[in-house]
Amino acid sequence: MKRLFTLSVVLLLAATSALPQGGRGPGGPPATGGQRGGQAQEPRKYEDVVTSEFTTQEGMFKVHRKDDRLLFEIPQSALGRDMLWVTEVKKTPVGGYGGTAAGDRVVRWEVRGDKVLLRIITYSIRASKGERIQLAVEASSVAPIAEAFTIEVTSPSGDPVIDVSRFFLSDPAEFSVRSRLGVGAVDNNRSFLDDVLVFPNNVNVTSTLTFREGAGGGGGGFRLGGAPAGGPSNTAVVHYSITLLPEKPMTGRLFDDRVGFFSVSFQDYGTDEHRVADRRFITRYRLEKKDPDAPVSEPVKPIIYYISPEVPEKWRPYVKQGVEDWQPAFEQAGFKNAILAMDPPDDPAWSPEDARYSVIRWAPTPTENAMGPHVHDPRSGEIISAHIIMWHNILNLLTRWYFTQASPSDPQAQRIPFPDELMGELVRYVVAHEVGHTLGLQHNFKASSSYTIEQLRDPDFTNKYGNEASIMDYGRFNYVAQPGDGARLMPVVGPYDKFALEWGYKPIPGANDPEDEKRELDLIAARQVTDPTLRFGANSFGFDPSQQTEDLGSDSVEATRLGLRNLRRVMTYLIPATVRFGEDYTDLGAFYGNVWGQYNTELGHVVNVVGGVVMTNYHAGRGGEPFTMVPKERQQAAVKLLSDECLKTPTWLMPEEVLRKLGPRGAADNLRGAQSRVLNQLLSDSRLNHMMDLEQRFGNQAYSVSQMLDDLRAAVFTELNASKPAIDLYRRTLQRTYVNILVGKLSNDSTEVRSRAIGELRKVIVLIRGAIPNAANYETGLHLDDLRRHIEHSLDNPPAPAPPAAAPALPRGGEGNGMS
Repeated sequence: MKRLFTLSVVLLLAATSALPQGGRGPGGPPATGGQRGGQAQEPRKYEDVVTSEFTTQEGMFKVHRKDDRLLFEIPQSALGRDMLWVTEVKKTPVGGYGGTAAGDRVVRWEVRGDKVLLRIITYSIRASKGERIQLAVEASSVAPIAEAFTIEVTSPSGDPVIDVSRFFLSDPAEFSVRSRLGVGAVDNNRSFLDDVLVFPNNVNVTSTLTFREGAGGGGGGFRLGGAPAGGPSNTAVVHYSITLLPEKPMTGRLFDDRVGFFSVSFQDYGTDEHRVADRRFITRYRLEKKDPDAPVSEPVKPIIYYISPEVPEKWRPYVKQGVEDWQPAFEQAGFKNAILAMDPPDDPAWSPEDARYSVIRWAPTPTENAMGPHVHDPRSGEIISAHIIMWHNILNLLTRWYFTQASPSDPQAQRIPFPDELMGELVRYVVAHEVGHTLGLQHNFKASSSYTIEQLRDPDFTNKYGNEASIMDYGRFNYVAQPGDGARLMPVVGPYDKFALEWGYKPIPGANDPEDEKRELDLIAARQVTDPTLRFGANSFGFDPSQQTEDLGSDSVEATRLGLRNLRRVMTYLIPATVRFGEDYTDLGAFYGNVWGQYNTELGHVVNVVGGVVMTNYHAGRGGEPFTMVPKERQQAAVKLLSDECLKTPTWLMPEEVLRKLGPRGAADNLRGAQSRVLNQLLSDSRLNHMMDLEQRFGNQAYSVSQMLDDLRAAVFTELNASKPAIDLYRRTLQRTYVNILVGKLSNDSTEVRSRAIGELRKVIVLIRGAIPNAANYETGLHLDDLRRHIEHSLDNPPAPAPPAAAPALPRGGEGNGMS
């Protein structure tokens, strides 16, 4: 046995020494130097490693390539510098889209002994002041090592040369695209190095990677497009862009929750506060004036968005307009021609995945969406670039939105498909919205409630200011305007957007650090106190009718009344707009469903008036009290509209000429869903508890739960007031829904909600008992008797409330959060 073992070792060593020292071994990635053949090697000369067979590019690094071997020669000036590593999927399996973001990280290259370490750098904890506390921060934030590369040789000028081939052919965990593709491990035999491009401040590497079947099986297909791609393997082209970050970070601007910017958060241990300071820098591009003394100056470097080559030709002019619609906002911040859109340069080295460029992409998938992400320097919030994605089917979504919301006032939208000129304007609107995100702006859901109903119907006002105070809201299109008003129907870059960019981008003279800017920025933000169009709301407070999505106007009740009037008009031409000779009724069904969707959306805006509290983000000394209860009369008007337009059967939504083309079940199901949704929202435990709290605090000034239940009961059981009540199928379903919601609250562990439900059921059963003997027909009698039995049984046999959750044990002396 001993002799056989020795012979095996000899054979193994012989086989190992036969492997090539450069290039790729059988079935594996390229060799990376270091120990070879089990024996230490003499130090090699530079020309023995970087041979004449390699081609070399010079820039941020010297990069040497021979086939699938790739060497980085990192100059000492780049060691220890922060760099942004951005990974994107350039080409995807079927179902995906080029430009898919796969993450970005700050990295740093460091030499340690005979290795170059690639570290992942984070800035989540910092110390802005104080050398001693900085030592503690550094001891608590060791940068993880993503990879350790053996130094193959050192250049004559002392720069380390490392072999990074394996790294770009193995999908390393810290830069992986596997989670975006939903696939398994890389197969090296079917993966290759594609392009390598080197520039003064960045390096771009592109690899073709083939992935085995994902761990979950089922073909391991692409997840982004919705349907998995076929086959047990998938191949993608992955783009890595490594960009040098500024040696001196841009001055960060401190976040203010009165202005909606995205931000980068960190804990600062170096302040004069006697606690950990949670701080945030907003994300924004670096803009500097050519003439710092001029009120309005061109920037040293404008923000440029490239329109990627795959964007269809007929939409390109509208995409350009959508970008440059932001120029007036930057002028308010003090910059002229600050943002431009252009075609890419005629340069084979240009790539839309390059992290230096902001690009607008077009994705061929059925996804009905668009998005505007950006990557930024976490040290300061400086936006490095943005890659906007326009999925092709956004055109379909825009068509359906505009048809249901605005076509009564726009005759050219009363026939599908729309003219290209109209569709181009819709594309322009979406691009402008997504560009706003890439400039750093969040959604502002308060902006759509900033204008009055009268202003929304005024052509002069809307042509100047659009139909919402910010294009960053989800107000969509002007469903409040009526035919003949002549009002503008699409949003524009509005007063809030200009105000926000002024606050975020205006240079503050004399400011040397973020704290120096706060006084001037507070003065800008204080304009919100007297100008409602400048206010920001992120839809974070659930009972605020002024911070909703898809809504318009300062009066939700009147806006919905006018909006439903327009939907009635849409129903009159729904068939001729969507039906074409010789084709089926698919489009009719889709657009009919969209009418119901708009109907439900507008009713939801009214529901939130009930128990509503308006939140205005006043800061101390800047305005009044932040929270104001919606007046009782407006809440009562909201319930009345819901009763008239939803609880009373909306027969106009169920015309026979439509239903006979689509099938027998759609109308009843749609109506039941709409009525159930309204009742469940009005009677939700959170709303009832909230209303009871307001009643306790404000007494008769509040719209009480009892008053709401009285109003709902009268609307749901209207027929029981007749001498011979007759209740049709739709109304029987509504009454059963109302009772079932109340019965479901008998097991509620909130005593107040349960007791209100018991009281309401008792009132309902009194009405039912009195009406049963006078039922006008057999079906009505059966229905009322069934409701009576159901309520009586539920009241006599209520389910037991769920036991309350056990309170957490309190720490005893010497334990828990005490000092140690």
